[in-house]
Amino acid sequence: MKGIVYEEYAPDDDFKKILKIKDVDDPKPKSNEIVLKLKSSALNYNDLWGMRGVPIPVPLPHISGSDAAGEVVAVGEDIQNFKVGDRVVSHSNLACRTCAMCTSGREFDCAKRLVWGFQTGPLWGAFAELVHLPETNVSKIPEGVSFDEAAAASMTILTSWHMLVGRAKITPGQTVLIMGGGSGVGSFGVQIAKLYNCTVIATASKNKLQKCLDLGADYAVDHRQEDWHKEVRKITKEIAQKEGKSPGIDLTFDHIGQTHFNKQLTLLNYGGTLVSCGATTGYDAKIDLRHVFFKGINVLGSTQGTKAEMEAGLYWMGRGKIKAEIDSIHSFEQAAEAHTKMLKGDFFGKILMKPEGA
Repeated sequence: MKGIVYEEYAPDDDFKKILKIKDVDDPKPKSNEIVLKLKSSALNYNDLWGMRGVPIPVPLPHISGSDAAGEVVAVGEDIQNFKVGDRVVSHSNLACRTCAMCTSGREFDCAKRLVWGFQTGPLWGAFAELVHLPETNVSKIPEGVSFDEAAAASMTILTSWHMLVGRAKITPGQTVLIMGGGSGVGSFGVQIAKLYNCTVIATASKNKLQKCLDLGADYAVDHRQEDWHKEVRKITKEIAQKEGKSPGIDLTFDHIGQTHFNKQLTLLNYGGTLVSCGATTGYDAKIDLRHVFFKGINVLGSTQGTKAEMEAGLYWMGRGKIKAEIDSIHSFEQAAEAHTKMLKGDFFGKILMKPEGA
């Protein structure tokens, strides 16, 4: 089979220099594994981190990719729930399944957890013509959901659902701030919050604001403006007048990190919640602790989620209540261009890649 392989890091972000299409041995399924023919895959920021070699030096030679959707072409001898021809999508959280965390339903907190396609290898990720995964890391794609949509949703709908539903315990009627609503995870965050009948304020760069509104956000604010938080505060006052509630944010959904973290804290109501799954602008956030202890704010971390949470999101996609926003689709030969596009941030939703003929 062919896969997108790199054998050295690119700390200078010269992805074209290291990404090569190479012939790799076809995978043979272990007794508990499934092999699928890739129809579509999606890019994530961990693919960039992998090529840089920081913050984690990934195994080399490396095939990246944590989102894969395709058709089952082979199954191991112990597989009973899947058969050749099934349409499936990956669940990228590889956990031991036997520790106390895993057996209590918290496989995302497993000490042995690995993100498939990022920490795995050598040569084990989604950007290949054939992909193998344990049965526990594969889900069937609902009717009405395409391979492209499933690939676009795999990690991002899992992350968003876990953040809002699993960790923050979102409830109907809340005022929810979705940071970076134009990203893959943010676009699902907007839709999940609306599914729960919340009032949603999304932030994005100026050219993405209308698309956030089209997704269902009630308001959209340009977070590249220095005083973006003042605009959000003004909106919460308007909401408070309409609904007879205290002005402020009940729940803020963050993956931007350093540059916007403390301003989110200032916007939160008493007892409000900030849930974070990442820090694309940096990890060293300045925090005014007075906002945390005086207002009784909850600051929650969130990483990936359970297979059941991914399947909950896919269920609502199958019902037409949530959709995957797909920015662009690239061939394997265009891998460097696709990753550079993500690096520059000039996209809305998910960037996909697929092999020739998929």
